[in-house]
Order: sequence, then C-alpha cells, then structure tokens
Amino acid sequence: MLELEEKTERLQRLMHAENLGGILLNGQHNFAWLSCGRSNGIDGTRENGAATLLVTRSGKRYVIANNIEMPRILSEEISSDDFEAIQISWQDEKDGGVFKVARSIVGSEQIATDLSMFHEARAIDHLLPWCRFELTQPELTRFRMLGRDAGEAVGDALWKIGPGQAENKIAALVKDELAAREIFPVVTLVGADERIEKYRHPVPTANVWRKSLLIVVCVRRYGLIASLSRMLYAGDLPEDLLQRTEACAAVNAALYDATVPGRTSADLYNVAANAYSAQGFADEIGKHHQGGACGYRTRDWVAHPRGGDVIVPNQAFAWNPSITGTKTEETAILVDGKLEIITATDGFPIISSFVNGREYLSPGILSLSKGATA
Repeated sequence: MLELEEKTERLQRLMHAENLGGILLNGQHNFAWLSCGRSNGIDGTRENGAATLLVTRSGKRYVIANNIEMPRILSEEISSDDFEAIQISWQDEKDGGVFKVARSIVGSEQIATDLSMFHEARAIDHLLPWCRFELTQPELTRFRMLGRDAGEAVGDALWKIGPGQAENKIAALVKDELAAREIFPVVTLVGADERIEKYRHPVPTANVWRKSLLIVVCVRRYGLIASLSRMLYAGDLPEDLLQRTEACAAVNAALYDATVPGRTSADLYNVAANAYSAQGFADEIGKHHQGGACGYRTRDWVAHPRGGDVIVPNQAFAWNPSITGTKTEETAILVDGKLEIITATDGFPIISSFVNGREYLSPGILSLSKGATA
C-alpha cells in the first residue's frame, strides 16, 4: 500500500533525525493516521486506544494488542500483511507488556511513544503532527468525501428543525443525520438566541430556539476530522446581524487568501487581526481563536501571535472567525496553492468577499422567511 509506505518513511526520517530505534503509536488519532483510516478506539473518554503500532527505524511494522482485542483488530482493522501481529495477555499488558515487546524488538536503542505511557520511553506526540500535516492522495479523497457528507448531513438536518425546539433536540437531529453517513461527531454545539452572544462554545441545553440559531460540529470518519458552522434566523435578518456576519466573512476571506505554503501561524494571526480592525471589530480577535490546521485532530495548531507553525502543501484547515452573535466556519484543503472548500452545504446562503482581486465564499445565514437559496 503506497500510502502506508509513505507514512512509514516519514516516521523513519523522524527516527533518524531524533536518534530513535522505534516509535510506539497508541493514541487514537495517530493509530488512525498510520493505519490509513482504521481505528483502535473503544473508550471515547481516553486518547489511548486498544492496540499499539510499532515502527522500527529499519521500517518494520508491528501491531501489539492483548488477547481480548487482537482477534477483532486483525479481523476488522489491521491486516497482518501490513503489520506483524504480536499478541500478549491482558495481564501482561497491564504490567508494561507493550513496552517489553518493543524493547525485545528494538534492542538497546531509544524507544519513543506518542503518549506518555511508559517512563522508559520518550514522549514525542509534539513531533508527530509534522508527519501528518501533508495529506496523501488517498487521504485527500477520504477528506473530500467526509466534507461532502458532513455538509449534506447538516443541511438535511436543517429541514427537520424549527423555532420552538430545544437545543439538545436539535443536536440529536444533527447527530442522527451524521450517524446515517457513518460520521461520528466529536464536538456538537448548538446555541440559540442570547446564548450565541454570551458563549463562543454553547454546549446544547434545554434552551428553546426563538430567533437566532448556531450549529457547530467537528466530525470524524476514518480518523479525519472536519469542522463546520451554520447560522439560522427565524424571520428576516436584522441589519446588524447581517453586517456582523458579512464582517466575519471578510475576515474569513482574508485568512483564506493568506493560507499559502510557507506562511506561519503568526502570519495568519496578524492577517486576521488586521481584517477585524478593517471591519471595525478590532477587539473581537481577543474573544476567540480563529482556527487553524486540522486533520486527525480538530486543530493541530491555531493562529497565534507568536506561532511558528508553517503551512505546507496538501494540508487541511478550518478557520472559524467569529464576531459576537455570529460565526463562519468551513473546512478546506490546500491543493495546488489554492484552498478547496470541502464542507459546503448545497443551497445554503453564501457571502462573497474579495481579497487581492480574488473571490472567496463563506456560509451566510439561512433566513427561514427566504429559504435556502437566499
């Protein structure tokens, strides 16, 4: 499998640079990445998964799991053609068995782990994003399909909701549409009316929607995570809300225009700050982060005034500028020097903004008095 070989080579380069003999990957995000979209997840409250992948500096690959999990892992997740399987008892696993297996294979060379699981190993999860940032061609295909289905799922949910429904009921309807497409939400936010202005992260409650509604989801399939936000209004849009959303779209467009290889997360922060100021909302950048790079996490990094993260080709981004009471957010991938939006919802209102002579599209607000094509 070319994708697996490419990722193995990236890890080998990291091991040579860091003088490592082997890397253990147990975090659910890293397992999904190296296994090309498979899962070791069982317990959603933990980053740890139920099986561990080991890659040595020579490029050999292993999957290590206890006797409870290995049969299913080999049957449904991992091929023994790609990873040599090493099964241990669950008792040995609880007694550092995974590291002991790795030590027996790697020998005296240093072993690293993505998560801090063993005191003898070096934790390097902060280095692994650089192996994940540049998406492979199969990952780009999977990401596009996820984005398309997520945008469609949220769009279909919109036709099943209306004023008078509670936020938690709306959240359940959105989750049902996602589940029908085998998409798992890792973040679901729903805020109605005054809660949108009060909270940037409105966890769904029994609060009933009357006028304004914000829906935010971060969703996962094959390990990849896409994010999008949608705003609705029960009636004609107030002029102030429309102006704020258009200002958000202008900030979003500025971020899109600046998302090019070689720019840093500090560069993007400054772009956003200047765009907010130009729109007359200079203070808003201090009220919430603006988003940033994504992939196997909701955000691998966010735009920050002192950030040194560098944009690379074929990287994914979810920018989420917000102005009190409104927000805009889509997920995009940087392909051939241009951002390709993958989460757009067909027929949803859009706002057109121009930066440096280029047009950029952002989601607007669906007015129930005008319909989806307004």
